[in-house]
Amino acid sequence: MIVREIMVTPATTIRENCSLEEAAKLMLQRNIGCLPVVNEHDELCGIMTESDFTAKEKGIPFSFVRFPHVFGEWMPKEGVERLYQAARTTTVREIMSRNVTSLKEEESLETVLERMLQSGFHRLPVVKNRKVIGVVARHDLLRLMLTRLS
Repeated sequence: MIVREIMVTPATTIRENCSLEEAAKLMLQRNIGCLPVVNEHDELCGIMTESDFTAKEKGIPFSFVRFPHVFGEWMPKEGVERLYQAARTTTVREIMSRNVTSLKEEESLETVLERMLQSGFHRLPVVKNRKVIGVVARHDLLRLMLTRLS
C-alpha cells in the first residue's frame, strides 16, 4: 500500500493570515485535528494542530526549569481565559509549526510511520508540486486492519 490509498482527500487547509479563532472554528466544524497552512500561492508553509491550542512546556535558557506556555506566552496561574480571549486575533502564521514534514502520494506506509516517528507529528500533509492534496493521520492507519482482514 502507498499513501494515496489511505490519505484523506481533499484536505482542509487554512491561510497563514487567518486568525486562531477562524482556525479553531474550522477544526471544530470539520471535526479534524490539523490544518495544513498555505500561503497566497496555496503552497504548504506550515501546520496547525489541536495541540497548538494547549499548554506546552518551554525551558528557560541556561536552566533546567521548565514552565508551561500557551500561544507563545507564559501561562499565568490565573486568567488563562483572558489569554485565550486575547489570542483569538493572533494569526495562524504566529503559532503554526513551520518545519513541516510532508509526504508524497506514491510513498510507502513504512515512510509514513518513519516520518511520524521522526517528526513527532501524528498528522502529515500530502503534497504534489508544493500544494496540499491530502492528509494522513494515525487514525487512517486503522484502515489497514480492515483492509488486511477483508
